[in-house]
Amino acid sequence: MAVEGTVQSIEVSASPDKVFKVATDVASYPDWVSGVKSVDILEEFEDGLPSRVEFVADAMIKEISYTLRYSFESDQKFSWVAEPGADIRLLEGSYQFTELEDGSTEVLYALRVDPAFVVPGFLRRQAEKQIVSSALRGLKKRAETA
Repeated sequence: MAVEGTVQSIEVSASPDKVFKVATDVASYPDWVSGVKSVDILEEFEDGLPSRVEFVADAMIKEISYTLRYSFESDQKFSWVAEPGADIRLLEGSYQFTELEDGSTEVLYALRVDPAFVVPGFLRRQAEKQIVSSALRGLKKRAETA
């Protein structure tokens, strides 16, 4: 069965640069990303951006851990993919930041998740949508108040 994925967007009243800085500050995720319990930055690129990061998250059904590898196309878009692990079969996502005419930012978040444990398709899809919408709301609030 193919993993479909979820894509949502939100407008943030902050510059793309500011939103990018908030989104790439993965060490602060437990403060504002719902469900993220801990973050361990394992590797960074020379510019200080995260390269490989281990997360522990509350996945409602159970606590899961996974390690993401980040790729940066520019300061307008970055993506990640999970290393194979006991809890995640597939996890890949991306953020894209587009400056709007008024100086605000449209944030596009795409996410595909396939857990390594049994979750009915409908529940998996609903959880994926909840993760994306919650992350976007948290990113908006953090960027607009930081």
